[in-house]
Amino acid sequence: MMKFAICNEMFECWNTASGFDFARFCRFSKECGYEGIEIAPFTIASSVYDIPTEKRSEIRKIAESAGLQITGLHWLLAKTTGFHLTSPDAEVRRKTATYFQELIRLCADLGGQFMVLGSPNQRTLQPGISKEQGEDHAAEILRTILPQLEKSNVKIAIEPLTTNETDFWNSAEEVVDFVRRLDASEHVALHLDCKAMCGEQRPIPEIICQSKDDLIYVHVNDPNLQGPGFGDLKFDPILAALEEIEYDGWLSLETFDYSPGPEVLARKSLEYLKSLIPDPVTHS
Repeated sequence: MMKFAICNEMFECWNTASGFDFARFCRFSKECGYEGIEIAPFTIASSVYDIPTEKRSEIRKIAESAGLQITGLHWLLAKTTGFHLTSPDAEVRRKTATYFQELIRLCADLGGQFMVLGSPNQRTLQPGISKEQGEDHAAEILRTILPQLEKSNVKIAIEPLTTNETDFWNSAEEVVDFVRRLDASEHVALHLDCKAMCGEQRPIPEIICQSKDDLIYVHVNDPNLQGPGFGDLKFDPILAALEEIEYDGWLSLETFDYSPGPEVLARKSLEYLKSLIPDPVTHS
């Protein structure tokens, strides 16, 4: 059965003088009915190197005390400088791989399993770099971090994004082809984002069904940058396709336009999604 999670950066408006109010976020998420939470590292510190062991333990304990699973991390390179996935500069790639290794440790320390690799600005091809060269550079970094992924039992979920956001990895098919060439599918696989899938030429259910062997994580949102049920995107066929491929992973709410209010987005999005899932029939 699919499980529901929510991304924590939606609630940065709850920041206090001491930083992100993680305990309040966990309490509210549980009250809404979410089972998991997904963390953007920049809500904890501007650099993953600045998150000490004690802070990691505290965050994990707060989530577990609230009855929540930390699913993992996303916005992996957001609000950082000096890191880039497809850079032609070997030193930049080395530093990026080293940073990813620490992100993997953070994810494992928090009890998470998935790291959603979006970060469009840090993967966009630089002038003079071809798509093939970009893939070679990205593959070099991911191969470097594979031992850490294996050791930590963490998976990278690569997120296709629209051409409005980046020029690298714009379709599920591109990501699947890359992952298979990388030959590391146990630890590097596909993430699908509903908003981003709307930028492809194929219907979303078709994308989902053709990705069934590679899909490990899903973000739910509307192309209007709000939550499911707040726009025109119909989620009935999306959930039906996920059911058809027997997807039993996380559906994580990620929004970008918070104008309805994060509390409203969190509650109403989950209510809408759950309303589309029929109650299981109990046979006596």
